[in-house]
Amino acid sequence: WKTMMRPARGLVTSSHFLRHHHTSRAMKVMSSLLLTAASAAAFQVRPTAKTYLRAMNRVASSASASSLSAEASNGESYDYDLVVIGGGSGGVRASRIAAGHGAKVALLESKLKHGVSPYFAAIGGTCVNVGCVPKKLMVFASRYPGEIGEMAGYGWEGATPGEFNWDTFMAAKNEEITRLNNVYSNVILKNAGVEIIEATGSLDGPNAVNMHITETGETKKVTAKKILIGVGGWPFKPSIPGIEHAITSNEIFYLKEQPKSMVVVGGGFIALEFATIMDGLGTDVKLMYRGDLFLRGFDQDMREHLKEEMTNNSNIDLQFNTDPKEIIKNDDGSLTVVTSNGDSVTVDAVMYATGRKGKIEGLNLESAGVENSGSFIPVNEYSETNVPSVYAVGDITNRIALTPVALMEGHCMADTVFGGMDRPSDHEYVAATVFTTPEIGTVGYTEEQAAEKFGDLDVYKSRFRPMKHSFPKSEMYTLFKIIVDAASDRVVGVHIATDGAGEMMQGIGIAVKMGATKKDFDNTIGIHPTSAEELVTMRTPSYYYRGGKKVDSLEEVKEAVAA
Repeated sequence: WKTMMRPARGLVTSSHFLRHHHTSRAMKVMSSLLLTAASAAAFQVRPTAKTYLRAMNRVASSASASSLSAEASNGESYDYDLVVIGGGSGGVRASRIAAGHGAKVALLESKLKHGVSPYFAAIGGTCVNVGCVPKKLMVFASRYPGEIGEMAGYGWEGATPGEFNWDTFMAAKNEEITRLNNVYSNVILKNAGVEIIEATGSLDGPNAVNMHITETGETKKVTAKKILIGVGGWPFKPSIPGIEHAITSNEIFYLKEQPKSMVVVGGGFIALEFATIMDGLGTDVKLMYRGDLFLRGFDQDMREHLKEEMTNNSNIDLQFNTDPKEIIKNDDGSLTVVTSNGDSVTVDAVMYATGRKGKIEGLNLESAGVENSGSFIPVNEYSETNVPSVYAVGDITNRIALTPVALMEGHCMADTVFGGMDRPSDHEYVAATVFTTPEIGTVGYTEEQAAEKFGDLDVYKSRFRPMKHSFPKSEMYTLFKIIVDAASDRVVGVHIATDGAGEMMQGIGIAVKMGATKKDFDNTIGIHPTSAEELVTMRTPSYYYRGGKKVDSLEEVKEAVAA
């Protein structure tokens, strides 16, 4: 505390502040500074003079911004403290938190209710409308046949999955998404005091936004001290003949009928999740990927394990090194996919999941001088663009395209700009899950990344058939993997492939983020009987890395040194 409160060069002292600002304003800001110090401790910010100086400058800025609404009636030129373009995860969170800090906030979203083209997404963003939420509902639906298939092994005779009713499910799904739209508009944002405007937005300089009202088509201009862009991403489709006949992760949620057969193109988690979903629902699925193995960027063992499980326990036809070059629509409405190697297949639907691009069109970034990198907007650790008044969060920034990451970025931005805190976004040790069957849960570094960064590693692995599947004699396997930095004993990566990996990984993610060591894992008593207890019972490394090179035993290292 003494170090933090000691005056540093360029630091504004309380007496200086009082001489140059109205007393009541000064007291508010100085109070915010004390809260900032406490917040710094809460968020584990190192209490250095440099950190404090940066925090103090941001507090002064945020205090000025937070008082803008009151000053607007006295001649200030800004209509709002913050205008948010895009009502997705990051935009909604930033709006709510900023309003909670006293800012006057307007949020622009093209639609308040979900629906089909041209918008698809509505309030709540991709995740709520055409992403995480409806996808997870489809994941649940797709797993019931597998559960029923094992019932005989537990003594239940005559159980069958029955027939999946696409119409019934979609009607229930639409009802649930409508409910969530209402929660976002009428509870989360309304209670926070955020003004919601059904419109798209484009910049008109660094402190103005043109609102294009959805219902009337008219354009209105508003000004803001700060502008936040959170418009998200959009599915990418390559330019091949007939690509207009393909659907994406937008359209699949609004198909009138379930395809009896389909091709899914792509090797990322979206492609794999939907291939698994549609297979579970009874669709004949062919997965085409141009590479040797899907899930590029994930841990190699997890990638290979998932391939094995999908090969042995699903009906998905995995086609690697396969790239469609043309899609032909036939007279009966079916689609023929012609691949680059000359093969062809006729199906009811073709879905592309080959990445996403930033939804940058129409933002008029050049009017404010905001730089872009392709379809994305580069930002610093505070989500600030090259223009100080303009910020961006979420998928449009091309950092980590996950809903909880966008939430974190929006929260940090609002706390920093309007709450008097110093909260840079932290993208290290972010837990995530691929909702295939089995699920892939991951946090931290892959083995390949860890070997490059840390050099010396102890790697623990365990592959086994879990009790749930062992008893009915199903050939379904689990894989657990822990990667440890040998120098510090810190766990720097955990990767699991098993039922419920997402639920399991959330708790592991907390431990890894806090810096848990392998000794901490070993000292934790397991919960028996569970698959998860394997995480605290692996005692002997499966192999090692020393100097970035893989070795099967430490004896090899000793022999190499001796030689």
